[in-house]
Amino acid sequence: MSFLSIIAIGFFLGMRHATDPDHVIAVSAIVTREINLRRSALIGAAWGAGHTMTILAVGGAIVLFRITLPPRVGLTMELAVGVMLIVLGVKNVRGLLTREVHRADERQLGHQSHGDYSHSRHTHSHQHSPQQNPIAAIDRWFSRVDFYQLLRPLIVGIVHGMAGSAAIALLVLSAIPNVRGELAYLAVFGIGTILGMMLITCTIASTLAYGQKRFLRVGRHLGVAAGLISVVFGMFIAYQITFVDGLFTVNAHWVSR
Repeated sequence: MSFLSIIAIGFFLGMRHATDPDHVIAVSAIVTREINLRRSALIGAAWGAGHTMTILAVGGAIVLFRITLPPRVGLTMELAVGVMLIVLGVKNVRGLLTREVHRADERQLGHQSHGDYSHSRHTHSHQHSPQQNPIAAIDRWFSRVDFYQLLRPLIVGIVHGMAGSAAIALLVLSAIPNVRGELAYLAVFGIGTILGMMLITCTIASTLAYGQKRFLRVGRHLGVAAGLISVVFGMFIAYQITFVDGLFTVNAHWVSR
């Protein structure tokens, strides 16, 4: 293959790689809380950057030093993706349901009488106790900073890159005859992945924004659905790795997906 062919193939395969089901499910569980297109694009870019960092580190080591990953190492990295999807899904559903309960409590308190002193005192404590929690205060302060909010998709992208880097590097080794072309492929593949995920997150956010203009509760329903799908898909991956591929058995076998 010519060098330009390597660049073109790497870019378009990187964009296609961003559409893998586990990638889309993971980032959907994050971006359903955000309907701003600019911030959604940043979330996609952070995921892609984390993914690319791992691809360049692990994949580059495989390319340069011809390292062969043992099956149990590959399976463990993929199991980490399954566990991460479960954690993301649970956190997403719990956060959305907790906010819904708080909104219901605030509406109920708004309709109650404040004539009774003890009730007013209880209401005041209920409304202001979170501000007295230093951890909650720190979280609220940092939540205004873009880097703090982009840290989670960055970490998610790093974990996903660990699971896919070996297969991508092996694909490179089988098709490209020289190290220069192999490393260029990995770099352009990462750029394509970043752009592909930015496109996906912007699409999800724009769909949510349009839906919320038509139906006020659609965002919460889609957020809960994304969280549940993330949990189910993560459990499926964990089952596949541990029982079907036999991570904890004597005859473990790894075929990277």
